[in-house]
Amino acid sequence: MGMTIVERILARAAGRDRVAAGDTVVCRVDMNVLIDLSFVDWVDPVTIDDPERTAVILDHAVPAPSIGDAQAGVRAREFARRFGITRFFDVGRHGICHQVIAENALALPGQVLTCTDSHTCAAGAYNSAARGLGPAEVVSILCTGETWYSVAPTIRYELVGALPPGIGGKDVFLHIAGRWGDATNHNLEFGGPGLASVPMNDRRTIATQGAEVSADFTVFDFDERCRKFLDAHGAGAYTPAHPDPDAGYAEVRTVDLTALEPHVARPGTVSANAVPVSEIEDRRLDQCFIGSCANGQLDDLRIAAEILGGRTVADGVRLIVTPASQAVYREAVRLGYVQAIADAGAVVTNSTCGACFGYHMGVLGAGEVCLTASTRNFRGRMGSPDAEIYMASTATVAVSAVTGRITDPRKALS
Repeated sequence: MGMTIVERILARAAGRDRVAAGDTVVCRVDMNVLIDLSFVDWVDPVTIDDPERTAVILDHAVPAPSIGDAQAGVRAREFARRFGITRFFDVGRHGICHQVIAENALALPGQVLTCTDSHTCAAGAYNSAARGLGPAEVVSILCTGETWYSVAPTIRYELVGALPPGIGGKDVFLHIAGRWGDATNHNLEFGGPGLASVPMNDRRTIATQGAEVSADFTVFDFDERCRKFLDAHGAGAYTPAHPDPDAGYAEVRTVDLTALEPHVARPGTVSANAVPVSEIEDRRLDQCFIGSCANGQLDDLRIAAEILGGRTVADGVRLIVTPASQAVYREAVRLGYVQAIADAGAVVTNSTCGACFGYHMGVLGAGEVCLTASTRNFRGRMGSPDAEIYMASTATVAVSAVTGRITDPRKALS
């Protein structure tokens, strides 16, 4: 029996001819990423394995909203200076780590990437085996250059058809999460003839959200669209990983992209809790949020700007838009997206993880209802545990901010 994409990547990283589900492997890590939260309780190592395989990205709390966060930044800068970390992304070059990873081609096809953030699986969009790990393990990798994995079985999603207008990667993910639920102790692999119709930003959204169904790794087939993206972002040499024709899967599931509708996840979880927008209850909204590693990309700001242009955010609704990186923010300013969004009555913030994880720049109060295009909707995620969080695509959130209620975006787009 042949290997899946993840099995092939882990076999290469472990120096083995093959691995299979159930194996435990020790792998060489190609890129290890530390974030600002890594330096909150930090003790400098005596030495590190390879500065060229290390990156530091300030993202969760930047610019620092507290003295503690400021001190973490001080430690991060000193660490980077001490060990000659050239891939250091301080305030001004900063952004949500998964966006910065993409912009700088730190995640390459066929390679292994690690980071302390749980949405590290985002890099799977680029045919990379990427997974969030605990802080202690990431420091261990910093010192040894290696980590270990228990190889999980893989679920294959065969994409057919093509994405219709108004349907994005968040809708694809919510359909999958609503229909099939959790994928605990499994990898997810995406491919098929419909993949060619899925832009890289939507692949990133889907890969990012693999964490919400508890998948180990989420990875996409490598294709021409991926190659062009990496070329445009200065990628170095790499060897893509392809599944063998006789790869063994725990299950193969088909998703007809053409038939998809906009989806919304109800508060609490996305797993087995997402439905087409036509089935969602009528809810008045207090806050709408567009941002995060899942939906703060340049295309998300473009979609928001196109929908909001000439419209106004509804009375009583706060629309907060957070670009995924400083680079996204600058380009969105140049293209006029920020102007269109702000003119509609929204607030465009600095690039940070802030509102997504309920830390700053948009925390929810008790009793409030939020529709978010970010990564998570569990109780207390974005602020008060007595707030309700619905999750949807950027298009759905932008349209709903104008109507003041959860609304099918196809009505506005038509």
